[in-house]
Amino acid sequence: MRDELRMNVNQQPHMATPYGQPQPGYQGYPQPGYGGDHVPSGYPAQYAPYNGPGSAYQQGPPQGTRGPPTSGAPPVSGAQNYSQFGQGENQNGPPPMGAPPQRPPVSQPYTPGAVNLPGPQHPYGQRFGAPPVSMQHMTNQMASMQVGSTAPSPAGPGYAPPSVSQAAVSAPYTPAAPPTFPPASTASSQPLPTEALAQAPPHSYYGALPPVQQPFQNAVPTFSSAGPTQPQAPPPVSPQSFPQAPPISQPPFSTAQVHPGPTQSYRGPLPSTQSSFPRPPHPTSQPSAFPAGPPPTSIPSQLPGVMQPQPPVSQPSPYHSGPPTTSTGFPPQVGAPPRPSFPGMQGPPMASQGPPMASQGPPMASQGPPMAQANHILPTQPGMPPGPINASLSGPPPQPGMQGYPPQQNGAFGQVRGPQPGYTGPYPGQPNYGAPPAAPASAPAAPKRLDPDSIPSPIQVIEDDKANKGSEPFTTGVRGQAPPLVTTKFQVKDQGNASPRYIRCTAYNMPCNSDMAKQSQVPLAAVIKPLAPLPPDETPPYLVDHGESGPIRCNRCKAYMCPYMQFIEGGRRFQCGFCNCVTEVPPNYFQHLDHTGKRVDCYDRPELSMGSYDFMTTVDYCKNNKFPQPPAFIFLIDVSYNAVKNGTVGIVCQELKTLLDYLPRENPDVESNIRVGFVTYNKVLHFYNVKASLAQPQMMVVSDVADMFVPLLDGFLVSVSESRVVIESLLDQIPEMFADTRETETVFGPVIQAGLEALKAADCAGKLFVFHSSLPIAEAPGKLKNREDKKLVGTDKEKTLFQPQVSFYNTLAKECVAQGCCVDLFLFPNQYVDVATLGVVPTSTGGSIYKYTYFQAPSDQERFLNDLRRDVQKQVGFDAVMRVRTSTGIRATDFFGAFYMSNTTDVELAGLDCDKTVTVEFRHDDKLSEETGALMQCAVLYTSCSGQRRLRIHNMAVNCCSQLADLYRNCETDTIINFFAKYAYRSVLSSPTKNVRDSLVNQCAQILACYRKNCASPSSAGQLILPECMKLLPVYLNCVLKSDVLQPGADVSLDDRAYLRQLVSTMDVAESHVFFYPHLLPLQKLDVESMALPMAVRDSEERLSRGGVYLLENGLNIFLWVGVSAQQELLQNIFGTPAFSQIDPNMTSLPALDNPFSKRLREIIESVRAQRSRYMKLMVVKQEDKLELIFKHFLVEDKSNSGGASYVDFLCHMHKEIRQLLS
Repeated sequence: MRDELRMNVNQQPHMATPYGQPQPGYQGYPQPGYGGDHVPSGYPAQYAPYNGPGSAYQQGPPQGTRGPPTSGAPPVSGAQNYSQFGQGENQNGPPPMGAPPQRPPVSQPYTPGAVNLPGPQHPYGQRFGAPPVSMQHMTNQMASMQVGSTAPSPAGPGYAPPSVSQAAVSAPYTPAAPPTFPPASTASSQPLPTEALAQAPPHSYYGALPPVQQPFQNAVPTFSSAGPTQPQAPPPVSPQSFPQAPPISQPPFSTAQVHPGPTQSYRGPLPSTQSSFPRPPHPTSQPSAFPAGPPPTSIPSQLPGVMQPQPPVSQPSPYHSGPPTTSTGFPPQVGAPPRPSFPGMQGPPMASQGPPMASQGPPMASQGPPMAQANHILPTQPGMPPGPINASLSGPPPQPGMQGYPPQQNGAFGQVRGPQPGYTGPYPGQPNYGAPPAAPASAPAAPKRLDPDSIPSPIQVIEDDKANKGSEPFTTGVRGQAPPLVTTKFQVKDQGNASPRYIRCTAYNMPCNSDMAKQSQVPLAAVIKPLAPLPPDETPPYLVDHGESGPIRCNRCKAYMCPYMQFIEGGRRFQCGFCNCVTEVPPNYFQHLDHTGKRVDCYDRPELSMGSYDFMTTVDYCKNNKFPQPPAFIFLIDVSYNAVKNGTVGIVCQELKTLLDYLPRENPDVESNIRVGFVTYNKVLHFYNVKASLAQPQMMVVSDVADMFVPLLDGFLVSVSESRVVIESLLDQIPEMFADTRETETVFGPVIQAGLEALKAADCAGKLFVFHSSLPIAEAPGKLKNREDKKLVGTDKEKTLFQPQVSFYNTLAKECVAQGCCVDLFLFPNQYVDVATLGVVPTSTGGSIYKYTYFQAPSDQERFLNDLRRDVQKQVGFDAVMRVRTSTGIRATDFFGAFYMSNTTDVELAGLDCDKTVTVEFRHDDKLSEETGALMQCAVLYTSCSGQRRLRIHNMAVNCCSQLADLYRNCETDTIINFFAKYAYRSVLSSPTKNVRDSLVNQCAQILACYRKNCASPSSAGQLILPECMKLLPVYLNCVLKSDVLQPGADVSLDDRAYLRQLVSTMDVAESHVFFYPHLLPLQKLDVESMALPMAVRDSEERLSRGGVYLLENGLNIFLWVGVSAQQELLQNIFGTPAFSQIDPNMTSLPALDNPFSKRLREIIESVRAQRSRYMKLMVVKQEDKLELIFKHFLVEDKSNSGGASYVDFLCHMHKEIRQLLS
């Protein structure tokens, strides 16, 4: 099974697929982007390593014949089972003549192959490259990392099918003479099939180019990765002369004949088999355009033409101003000056240069022969100059006359041309072969940056999981089976373990003992969402009623009856799966056992066959041993000057008139029995008597806010249906009564006290909906002062800004929990309101906070009303207590979420709604056994909205392992990130943010270092090896590190940070995933006929095209980004105007136009909103507009304004940390 991904910085033998075990459907998901060649599997290739002249190069053997790993670099003459360039990587030099060529399995998405950095290398006898002997040599080694992967299947979105000039997929390689290629123009004018759009062919991306100028799909004409590529024989050139860009008019390495698998639209070299023949030139769909020397390091896959100078990597792509550069996908001007050599492109690893990766794990039989991959050689990113090539790319060029080197030819395969140092030619098909020379021959080597397309792509992993796991239902009967990712749509069949919609674990294979857990540092936690809503095609948990005796439980540990209880002695007793205690079966529950020892009624009883179910409880489970009253909802409305002026008072009152008909109920046909009450307040509180018998509502004012009490009992909490007329009259009068108020000060503590006292007086649980607008500075309990001090940000005192100002609210929260009083807070601030303090009660009672800064009715009303409607209507349990029981060996030790704990085991929630999660961390207190696994049972006792006391039970069994490799094979990265974010966000209350960030990086480095040390085959320190199921840990962790809470930009307010901190604490895994790594859809590729969405693109500016329109959502916002060159037809369909300049950036909803595109786009926006727990306001962002800065904040793979690293830089940093730990 493929277990890991490797990238190397020094030459290594390859261990396995770069992207781990090939799974059906890892079709190369293209990483659409502003350039960057996309190779079949989405990871573009750079250039094949050159191994020095010699005729004994051998391709690595097919998988399964891997040589014994050695630790450290073996002697130079060591046996080399795997060729130095891994399974099927490119080599420049004649391959051995013996083995027959093997065909790459077409369906194989990723083949094992590691990423290696070529440099001048020793002849193939050695297993590892020799250590660098000079800076130049080091540069060479690092210059082009390679990532192997197989050809995607034709279904791989984003690639056009092979062009005519490519060999058929099934054709074996033939060592035939170099095929003749059609002239460039024909190649490039081949029609690009629609799937290719996913890959943003520039003409569709940029809207203005005719197909003929289609970018060199192969634009980084890296070597055909077909087995040993053989560069043409140029005259020897000293390494110093490589830094110039060679003439672009020549075939890159026209020797390797590629097996053009089903890669589509040829974005980069094709996958090849491991053949051992000298190969003929590889037929690219366009004539190659590189000189005999190594091809330029990064020819962005954009448009024909010459490269233009580019800014250093650290700068954003210059697509805002100045002449378009190729990096951004604009047609380079013919004859433009050569690009400058680029710091950061080659040479020793820099911060921005990541370690290359390789993926390891025993090769699978199913994998077939390893193949040279289309993307062994990573083309550099679009943000990088194709720039001067350096000796480092492929070592010294092959000498003329070497065996197997056909003569180099020009782009049309015409006359032979020698290399022309310093000559930058245009792309094929362009007449001017005489572009000005590039750098002088002695130009220094430019350091080379790790190509973003060569590192693990979240989009690729997501698409792969959808392909592999989205079609079959997920059955929960198998212990320790990791579920599909949260981004995959799938159906769950409950067969004894809780659905992943209720519980997701960080690891489905727990270490057997604490030493192993400590060594790996993988957090052992579960994210539990007890009342999660289910899709319509899944059955909600059954309600089990055991009558007056109540639920059957273990005598010792009190675990509830579940599938893990073993019946013995003919069914008269059962042995607890958690503590092994034996308990008598009550006579009324007795049933005989069948021949396998199961009860004959096992499948008729949910508690014996299902992972999740509800129990009806008896009066013993109720407070004070009496059944609860139905809950109440109390609406407390701020009527101070700010609230009246911004319109919230009128909007709330108007909405409540209709909303009260939709209070939660269990049976939709029966009226809700929740009672309601109303309070308004500024510096004083106004209670309203809305008893049905009154003709008009009565107001009672309580001005003694220091000692709050409820002035009326009868008539305050009423049934909506009985008092409807009086309630509507009140809601009409409130906005009028306070229309002319001049009172600007408000109170807050007494408002919650008032609601709490009302619930106490009615002896029921309930929820307070507080609509509040400003810092409570009026004289009253809980009064606050403005303590916003940006100077503390980044200092040791910063943590005080996240802590509550006064202890009053902590005490109040405790009282609310005791009564079952949950608080939901709707904030409408125009300035600092101290969310850290005001949020204490909501977050301790299981409530929610909604924040609408600078609320303006026209643009924000829709968002607020949708949030309010959902908040009032959603299913909620009151007065809840949750306990997590575990089998012997582990126990729950830490809890994260919006709740209160008065002891170490019980999580108390005044309210628990369907969106709230509780995250539980487990620690070992003994050894676990591999046979029994580890069990957990989450039991939540709550009052339903109809007033019934119930138990919701979720059971989960996971495997246990004594080998670290098994632990690393069954982790879920999204859940680990959810846990890390909650852990870090809680830590800011007690530690400086820098320390919190450092400890996260350190723990992540320890996890990966432990894997490398104990599970990966030995390899040199230059290789970064990531476990297959954790290969996205670095990119996601980086998103957490540079989030606003941990690394705020100058414009992020303290209130926003406190709000996000509290928000994330209750997020489930799906919400935290999209929050940290937003979803970015290219709408220009939307097919209105299909219900499928276009494939998402990675969150980076260089993935955006000026000719595109993109939809980005993160669970809180939706942005519609419009490129400045978007096609007129697209704009007309979306906005009703063909002109970019006429689009109104202030619109918050799209016009309802009568065309299929407009309808489909609005459907998509609505369906995306429906999946999230908060309504997302639409913001239209025009390219180069001021709002674009906000939009770019969510392009999380890029460097952030606040100093957060880009994904590439962070990966390099992680690699450095891991190396330090290992050394």
